[in-house]
Amino acid sequence: MEATLIEVQYALDTFYFLMCAVLVMWMAAGFTMLESGLVRSRNTVEILTKNVALYAIACLMYMIVGYNLMYPDSGNGFIPGLSFFLGGDNTLDEVLASAGEIYYSNLADFMFQVVFVATAMSIVSGAVAERMKLWAFLVFAVFMTGLIYPIQGYWSWGEGFLDGLGYSDYAGSGIVHMAGATAALAGVLLLGPRKGKYGPNGQINAIPGSNLPLATLGMFILWMGWFGFNGGSELMVSNVESANNVAKVFVNTNLSAAGGLVTALILARLVFGKADLTMALNGALAGLVAITAEPLTPAPLLAAVIGGVGGAIVVFSIVGLDRLKIDDPVGAISVHGVVGIWGVLAVLLSNDEATLLGQLAGLAAIFAFVFVASLIVWAVIKAAMGIRVDEEDEFSGLDMAECGMEAYPEFVSTRAD
Repeated sequence: MEATLIEVQYALDTFYFLMCAVLVMWMAAGFTMLESGLVRSRNTVEILTKNVALYAIACLMYMIVGYNLMYPDSGNGFIPGLSFFLGGDNTLDEVLASAGEIYYSNLADFMFQVVFVATAMSIVSGAVAERMKLWAFLVFAVFMTGLIYPIQGYWSWGEGFLDGLGYSDYAGSGIVHMAGATAALAGVLLLGPRKGKYGPNGQINAIPGSNLPLATLGMFILWMGWFGFNGGSELMVSNVESANNVAKVFVNTNLSAAGGLVTALILARLVFGKADLTMALNGALAGLVAITAEPLTPAPLLAAVIGGVGGAIVVFSIVGLDRLKIDDPVGAISVHGVVGIWGVLAVLLSNDEATLLGQLAGLAAIFAFVFVASLIVWAVIKAAMGIRVDEEDEFSGLDMAECGMEAYPEFVSTRAD
C-alpha cells in the first residue's frame, strides 16, 4: 500500500511539473505577441522569427550543456563542473527528491527548467528590437542559454555560493528576469537607440507599436503562463501542505499582477493625463515580476501592494531610461530588470529566513556576471559580424531585410510593372 501511494505521488508531482512547464512554454507565445504588437508593422516578421528561433535554440543548448552546468555533479560553488548532454551526469532514469521524500522524474525537472531559460532569452528580444541583426541575436542566444544563464543559475538554484549566503529567489525575479534584462541592457548600450527616437535637442519621440490588441493578448497569455512559472516552483502538489501552498502562490501571483496594472494605469493618468494602455500592460507584467521572488509567504493584501509598487516603479523607470537615451521598444529592461530588483528586495517583507545581505549579494553577483559576460559576447559578435542593420534597412524595416517577407502584405502598396 505504501509503495502504491509513493507511485501515485510520483506520478502526480511529475504530471504537475510537466503541466506547469507547458504553461511556462505558453509564455513564449505571450512574449511573441506582446513584442510583435509593440513594434512597427515593418519589423513584425523579424520579431516573430527571433522568438520562435530563440525558444528552439534555448531547448537545444540547455540539453547540450546548460542543464548540466546549472545542476552539476561537481563544482566549487562558483564554477560548476562541465559535462554534456542529458544522460551523462544527469542520467535519464534518475529521479530527484524534494522535501518529504516525494519524487518526480528528472526529465520533468529538465522540461520545467528549460522553459525558464527560454523566458530569460525572450526578455532580450524585445529590448533590442527594430535595429539588431537577426543572426547576431541568435548567436548571442547560444551563449546566453548555454553558458551565461546556467552559470549564474548554478550559484543559487544549483546550490552554489549564493545559496550558501542565503539568497532567496523562489521563482526567479533575479535569476531569470533581472538576468535577462541585464543581458538586454548590455546589448542595448552597444547597439544604440533606433533612428529618430531621440531628437538633437533632447526631445523624446514616441514610436507607437503596430498592433495593441495583439500586445494586450500577449500580456494576458503571459499572465496565464505565470501561474505555471510561480506555481510550478513549489515543485510538488501531492500532499495537503504543498497543495495549499500552490493555491496561495496562484492567488498572490494573480493579485500582484492586478495591483501592478491598476497602479500603473492610475499613475499614467496622473502623469500623462491619459490612460496609457502600454503602461497598464507593463504594469501587470511588473506586478508579476515583483512577486516572483516570493509568492508564497506574503498575505494576499501584501502581494497586491508588492505588485502595486512594481507597477509604479515601471512607469518611472520607462520614463527615466528614455531620458538617459536607453531605447527599449517594449520596456523589457524596466519590467524585468528594475522591477526584478524590487522583487528580490521585497522578499524581506514577508520571508523571515531571508537576509538583506543575502539578497544584495544575489543582486550584485547576478548583475555583475551577466552584464560583463554579455557585454563581452555582444562585443565579440559586433567585431565579427556586426550587430546593427544598416540605416537603409532599419528605415525600410527588418522584415524584408532579414526575412524577405512582410507580416501584413495586403497593407503594403505595390506598383505594377
